[in-house]
Amino acid sequence: MTAPIVRVLIGAVMALGPQVVAGQSASIPIVVIETTLGAITVEIDSIHAPVSAANFLKYVDSGAYDGGRFHRAVTLANQPNDSVKIEVIQGGASRAPERLRLPPVPLERTSVTGLTHKDGTISMARGGPDTATSDFFICIGPQPALDFGGHRNLDGQGFAAFGQVLSGMAVVKAIQRSPANAQSLAAPVAITRIARRR
Repeated sequence: MTAPIVRVLIGAVMALGPQVVAGQSASIPIVVIETTLGAITVEIDSIHAPVSAANFLKYVDSGAYDGGRFHRAVTLANQPNDSVKIEVIQGGASRAPERLRLPPVPLERTSVTGLTHKDGTISMARGGPDTATSDFFICIGPQPALDFGGHRNLDGQGFAAFGQVLSGMAVVKAIQRSPANAQSLAAPVAITRIARRR
């Protein structure tokens, strides 16, 4: 095989990126979020957002989300003091003291990962940069204000998108429509289990 052909083949493999290793496709984790209102199936993008994905999956694999809850629903009507409005639901791990607690992870900005907050995107909740732990949110409709440079958070750093809902957006919307006091659900929707789909 001549050198030019070898270079072309190497270039073609490299263009495929990290999804191809030794002729095999990388496995993209899929998890199922089981709630009392139904199931949400989510693809976790461990290739483009490896830090956020690994953090979330550590909580999943430890069972920390089992017995957790969706506790916040943000609608266009319940954010009267926000000039930049969004629509999301937010959930988190069980509060049981024996559940896994990990230190905060570095913020994976959308300007680096290339992921954006579109309808069904799952992303890490945070206060300041590098403060995300186990809470996550799911977008209802496109939410560009949550991307890097967006102004939902005044620091402009955005949030760390790390996956996409494959099925169950009807459940997401049902959670968002649940009775709430401001943005806090009056009766949080229980997360019975989050587990990898085998």
